[in-house]
Amino acid sequence: MATKQSIEFTITEDGSIEIHPVGFKGKKCTEVTKELIEALGIVKNTNYTSEYYQQEEEVHTSISVGSDGDK
Repeated sequence: MATKQSIEFTITEDGSIEIHPVGFKGKKCTEVTKELIEALGIVKNTNYTSEYYQQEEEVHTSISVGSDGDK
């Protein structure tokens, strides 16, 4: 079963915005936050959690259309 993934935001007293991707392993966290970071502007600091250094999980999805009785 896949781990729940989310992105949490914190707005500090000085108006800075912190982005915390949760449940993403490897560099996937930087991929999912890239557009947010570009939209928000200047990055003052980047801290990587232990999840960043873990191996990414591959997810494979399979979709079947129709029924087996339609042969």
